[in-house]
Amino acid sequence: MTRTQSSGPRLATLLGPAFVAAVAYVDPGNVAANLTAGARYGYLLLWVLVVANTMAILVQYLSAKLGVVTGRSLPELLGDRMRTPTRRAFWVQAEVMAIATDVAEVIGGALALHLLFGLPLFLGGLITGVVSMLILSVHNRRGQRTFEFVVVSMLAIITVGFLCGLLFTDIAAGDAAAGLVPRFAGADTVLLAASMLGATVMPHAIYLHSALARGRHGRVPPGPHLDRVMRATRWDVAGGLAVAGSVNIGMLLLAASALRDTPGTDTIEGAHAAIAGALGPTVAGVFAVGLLASGLASTAVGSAAGAEIMAGLLHVRVRPFVRRVVVMIPALILLAVGVEPTFALVLSQVVLSMCIPFAIVPLVRLTSDSAVMGAQRNATVITVAAWSTAALIVALNIALVWLTVTGAG
Repeated sequence: MTRTQSSGPRLATLLGPAFVAAVAYVDPGNVAANLTAGARYGYLLLWVLVVANTMAILVQYLSAKLGVVTGRSLPELLGDRMRTPTRRAFWVQAEVMAIATDVAEVIGGALALHLLFGLPLFLGGLITGVVSMLILSVHNRRGQRTFEFVVVSMLAIITVGFLCGLLFTDIAAGDAAAGLVPRFAGADTVLLAASMLGATVMPHAIYLHSALARGRHGRVPPGPHLDRVMRATRWDVAGGLAVAGSVNIGMLLLAASALRDTPGTDTIEGAHAAIAGALGPTVAGVFAVGLLASGLASTAVGSAAGAEIMAGLLHVRVRPFVRRVVVMIPALILLAVGVEPTFALVLSQVVLSMCIPFAIVPLVRLTSDSAVMGAQRNATVITVAAWSTAALIVALNIALVWLTVTGAG
């Protein structure tokens, strides 16, 4: 056997699914949450992004591993194991999550088009939905690899758009280091932390990544090729989430260093205006382009996730156009009635944070089950880390509800 035959596909050719999932981690909800946190509280909540991104790497790796080893997506495995009433109830909360995801993405795209071209928000939302359909059609007609190429190209635009401002501002290194120490400063910071967590550990990305990995690799039987695919998957997840984490941290650093105590900068429109005033219209324009790419790419990825969830849990496949129209209606209603866009974005991320345990808990159970995963079941240290992640998210959500209801802090 030659060296090429024995080594199998080159490592680089196995990369891609995690970078598509990573788009969900830099959607407009992230922009709203991170800019709001940095503008209001400086570097205080930087630690939330570091912890959340670390958890996201672990969770997305488990999702990809599940798809590769079983050849099934997480929604498919859950659909096979749940009784009909439970399966339908689970789907309802997943659809609430999908709607919250779409609210963030459509509103973000609408805001970007408003900032770039002065379009009314409602019209911008419609355009965002239509363009997302065109991106989805690439997946349906040209296959997953072409879809990955399109989405990853948009991820590159997002990265440049959101990080270029850091080249023109000074970061207070000491204050940023202090922001790595976990702490809160009242109920509002807990709300923001939950929003940042919901925007970083995205439940729909957890469901979708298992399907993307399955679609790229199929079910890989035990052996040298499985070892190679799992090694590639680890690199894929680490690379994709490193990009997403850098973008999120960069946004908070930009807001904390250049937008702190500037009136109106806790909204995306206000932040854009402040960036234009402080760093120039070119940087502000690049930021708006990044926001547009974020809205368009993430809404396409979110729609793909929603279709996979419906197919796995209800065993029903709806035409992408129909699903796209139905799910975007709540976002368009919010735009039509004039709800403040950044506030809607932040609240949508809180809803996502509430839905995270419903994705993580079954994921950890399945990937820790030798009957499902065989020799690839989670090692003890991974299981402990995964359950700790789930517990931390649940604890933060309980604290959020308590402080919000009681008004404490």
